[in-house]
Amino acid sequence: MKPLVPCRDCRRPILWTITEAGKRLAVDPEPNEDGNTAVHRDGTGAVRSRRPSDELPLCGWERLHMPHVATCPRRTEQLALPAGVTSLAAHRRKRGHRP
Repeated sequence: MKPLVPCRDCRRPILWTITEAGKRLAVDPEPNEDGNTAVHRDGTGAVRSRRPSDELPLCGWERLHMPHVATCPRRTEQLALPAGVTSLAAHRRKRGHRP
């Protein structure tokens, strides 16, 4: 596997992967049965990741890993909104469904 890089927030080692959409995704380097990201190395040596589904389940050469954003202690602390701050996520979802 590629060399591990420390997380900027918690300094734990992370493994950078490339998703099917070409985006970068940080995952914990150790496989995790509770993870939701299938990770493998392709023929060029790049570490690839994807989300397994019913149509395309986990293959024999892939291992489940946990996305680092789900386990990073500093990120989970930052997810809680401070007092007096309102999340606009629900408003944005409604706005996207205009007829």
